Amino acid sequence: MSQAYKVDLAPVDIEPYRAGNTGIPFVTTFDSGTDGPHVMVMAVTHGNELCGAIAVEWLFKQEIKPKKGKLTLGFSNWRAYQNFSAADPLASRFVDEDINRVWDEETLDGDRMTVETERARELRPLIDEVDLLLDIHSMTTFCEPLSLSGPHQKGRDFARAVSIPKYVVSDEGHAAGKRMRDYGGFGDPASAKNALLVECGQHWEKRSEQVARDVMLRYLSHCGVLDEDFVQENLRNTAKPEQKVIEVSGPYTITADQPLSWKDEYIGFEMIKKAGTVIGFDGDKEVTTPYDNCVLIMPNRIKGKGHSAVRFGRYVD
Repeated sequence: MSQAYKVDLAPVDIEPYRAGNTGIPFVTTFDSGTDGPHVMVMAVTHGNELCGAIAVEWLFKQEIKPKKGKLTLGFSNWRAYQNFSAADPLASRFVDEDINRVWDEETLDGDRMTVETERARELRPLIDEVDLLLDIHSMTTFCEPLSLSGPHQKGRDFARAVSIPKYVVSDEGHAAGKRMRDYGGFGDPASAKNALLVECGQHWEKRSEQVARDVMLRYLSHCGVLDEDFVQENLRNTAKPEQKVIEVSGPYTITADQPLSWKDEYIGFEMIKKAGTVIGFDGDKEVTTPYDNCVLIMPNRIKGKGHSAVRFGRYVD
């Protein structure tokens, strides 16, 4: 299946950033020396998602210093990333398991030993110190870029303040496990901490590189880390779209051993007008839309049992 994908991006070399300065491999913190939030940009949560690594490596080369607070740049699942091969680009998503499904206290405090749980535990003390997080991702399908703001109003407001991409998806996450963007204070509506997960487009299309840089720059501008002149000089696209918020009622979690058999070629943001419309088959079971004007978010053609096949949502004001 992976050979059907065209790979228009090449991985950048992140080895020069292995040592960092935090005691955690591939994590570097720049301290302005003045009061302000601890702001983080994380790349390669999944090893086959190249655009975040390209954006963060570019930022390193600019030799920037935050105007206030601290700025941390990190490469999350660097082991999976270093396994990337354009000949089989899906294979390096992770080593043992998805690191973006292990950010619950039970797993982090437990005894499960995988490459990804060990890395999450290694990152955890620093993540506990971070006030604002941007986690850069990409998608398998050629879907429009979107941000995942979490289920709370503070996340939606954060996404609107960053101003791109056009679509803001407000959701609870996955049955398979908790994402980093929902960990700790990020997922607590009473906490001042906040996080965004941005999906920049299809994994290996050139546009995802542009989107990753632009979202990162606008995020850092909003956080007060970068001078606005620097941001404007380096944006690839200066337009600010009218954002649309989609509230997700929940994902459909696959119960069969194989991926969903889709009835049509859905890529995301299709609106299905009638409730009960069959959109695919989970083994022998029909999968139908739960309500009228249902928006399909990030349909999955790859993963099987226990994973989200699609999120169901509605447009909200």
